[in-house]
Amino acid sequence: MDSLLIKGGVPLHGEVAVSGSKNAVLPILAATLLTAEPCRIRRVPHLSDVRFMGRILESLGAKVSADGDGLRVQAKKIQGVGNYSLIRKMRGSVCILGPLLGRLREATVALPGGCVIGARPINLHLKGFAALGAKVTIEGGYVHTAARRLRGAELFLGGRAGSTVLGTANVMMAAALAEGVTIIESAACEPEIVDLAHFLSAMGAQITGAGSPILTITGVPELHGAEHEVIPDRIEAATYAIAAAATGGEVTITGARADHLHAVLDKLGEAGVQVRRQGTALRVRRGARLRPVDVTTLPYAGFPTDVQAQMMALMTLAPGISILTERIFESRFMHVSELARLGADIEIEGPSAIVKGGRPLSGAEVMASDLRASAALVVAGLAARGTTRVSRVYHIDRGYENLDGKLRKLGARIQRVSES
Repeated sequence: MDSLLIKGGVPLHGEVAVSGSKNAVLPILAATLLTAEPCRIRRVPHLSDVRFMGRILESLGAKVSADGDGLRVQAKKIQGVGNYSLIRKMRGSVCILGPLLGRLREATVALPGGCVIGARPINLHLKGFAALGAKVTIEGGYVHTAARRLRGAELFLGGRAGSTVLGTANVMMAAALAEGVTIIESAACEPEIVDLAHFLSAMGAQITGAGSPILTITGVPELHGAEHEVIPDRIEAATYAIAAAATGGEVTITGARADHLHAVLDKLGEAGVQVRRQGTALRVRRGARLRPVDVTTLPYAGFPTDVQAQMMALMTLAPGISILTERIFESRFMHVSELARLGADIEIEGPSAIVKGGRPLSGAEVMASDLRASAALVVAGLAARGTTRVSRVYHIDRGYENLDGKLRKLGARIQRVSES
């Protein structure tokens, strides 16, 4: 098991390129199951989650191979039973249910795993499949869906924390091969859903309204192969922007989509961070003094839950009181106790974390609990005096391509070491 050893206090400077989006590429790879023809997906990030998804597709019968900066997938003959030993390792694997049901009219998939950040039930996914005419049962840790015919329907996918992103993706993929018209109300509006809709449209699907709360899918008899380039990872871009601000450096982030980052850039501006758009690049530098800000995570286009932990790390450095309220996942403050080991002063009150910022951070040994918590600890370690060791960084490898290598190119004193 690896850890990251960080000698902090060095401002980041230089240029860093954003990789393809983790949250977009997983459902897009799952969507290749909807056709027997070959598909080519470009700008695929080198992540452990992507490798797991490739292995899941292969376990179902698809052929997966490297192709330039991406992957080539052909699911000519597939089975509808998902392997528990693979699927249990990441929640994103649940998105194979929709395409398997759409193509085979039957699917049996193990309930998924992933980061421990609170309950993330798939009841809305199953509600959507049932609306399309599928019979859904859960037994022995597996979800079984089956339908003689899938028929379009009008359905509502809003939940306690708002729209479901993977649920929208799953139902959209199944509906692409259903008979008639499906209208999803309270559909997720995230850029990753729009990207999936673009790929499905390239395969011959008929989809309108992507990026809005009302998504309309007119089913077609079959889909064909297609080529697609994955959008840049907005969470990775936000993480590098926050790291630049936390260290007092100046970093140019290339290949970012500023239009996917409005809420993050707005809060960074409030905090005294200067962000200039230069074509498809963002130039980020910290102003003379960081200012505290209040943040509430919300579904897109609100502030993303996946950036809450990193923003909290930045706010520990801003003199004054910041309040970060988590409205998406109820257990997403597991990084708080680890930030406290670095010297942060944070109290939890219900769904909010109250950060009393401005105290200098000092290096310590900390342990990552999930993907974005890992990134927050790295940001804090970069800003802290002394040496920080972040253990269990396999979480980072799930969602950040070559994080330590990219940071080293920006001047960070960071190295990956093997734990005995």
